[in-house]
Amino acid sequence: MISGQSKFNRKLMPRALITGGGGFIGFNMAKKLLSQNWQIIILDNLSRTGSDKNVRILQQAYPNTCELINADIRNEQEVRKAVEGVDFIYHFAGQVAVTTSVDNPREDFEVNSMGTLNILEAAKIQSNKPGILYSSTNKVYGGMENIQVEEKDNRYTYSSQKSGISESMNLDFHSPYGCSKGSADQYVRDYSRIYGLQTLVFRNSCIYGPPQMGNEDQGWLAHFIISACLNKPITIYGDGKQVRDVLFIDDLIDIYTTATDNINIVSGQIFNMGGGPKNTLSLLELISIIEEKLNYQVNITFEDWRPGDQRVYISNIGLVKSKLNWEPKVSVSEGTNNLIEWVLDNISDFDNL
Repeated sequence: MISGQSKFNRKLMPRALITGGGGFIGFNMAKKLLSQNWQIIILDNLSRTGSDKNVRILQQAYPNTCELINADIRNEQEVRKAVEGVDFIYHFAGQVAVTTSVDNPREDFEVNSMGTLNILEAAKIQSNKPGILYSSTNKVYGGMENIQVEEKDNRYTYSSQKSGISESMNLDFHSPYGCSKGSADQYVRDYSRIYGLQTLVFRNSCIYGPPQMGNEDQGWLAHFIISACLNKPITIYGDGKQVRDVLFIDDLIDIYTTATDNINIVSGQIFNMGGGPKNTLSLLELISIIEEKLNYQVNITFEDWRPGDQRVYISNIGLVKSKLNWEPKVSVSEGTNNLIEWVLDNISDFDNL
């Protein structure tokens, strides 16, 4: 904690609801809170590969303090039941792929926008008014075609935005996914202003680490590593020089925990969240790291760019640093090596991907 008094009395075992608690970020958040003597309710429809296994792991380790509600956030009644009596809500459930949103924009809207509205409405009617932390995305800024970039040998770089993209960047919801996540993002913020809920929005860049079951549509860093470890070909959409700032999962959970403990100070804030300018990767650079680690050449092919894909996205994390005295601890080298080792140690889990 940076200052002040935590909202939560640890002796009374606070209760948290984690939507999408069987997923990559949700699992790690639940594990952290359970280790700190929180009681956890997971609301998850278990549709994501590996989510049922993650929940089993948590319930086996914490049989008395980890509860599963197998339901969808589009189900308003189930959401209301899940929210009753909780002190905090971590809202991670959602439709996560741009490609899926293009194929089925209605479902994307119903999950991301309406599902989030269900969470907010359920929280609003609770007498204790739980805090809410929402996991948004850098896609709310769209393709950022007005930001000048330069092309180097194996990456694009910003011409002038050396500190990265700040929260003052204009919103530009490009793709149905950008629209649904962006509207949810703004609803979460506005329920703090209009209804007095204590809310936080984190616009995540690339988050990676165990036990991420990345695929071609979401979780590119893990997808590349898993495919390479299985000796499967990798398709790159674009030229591979596109760059993201990357953040290891432990660092993300650290800032989420810090933000929770300081919700009275930072309620209503939106933070861009990622590794920042010191932790960036292009797709081609990741391929080189993997090839050096595995000692063989990865089979890659190239296809057209995807809708709304940014040539460069790097988070300016100055605001969250100043507000919560936080910065990433895990380097790109350490984090990617950690994920590669985890995939190799659990390679049989990926045989059906």
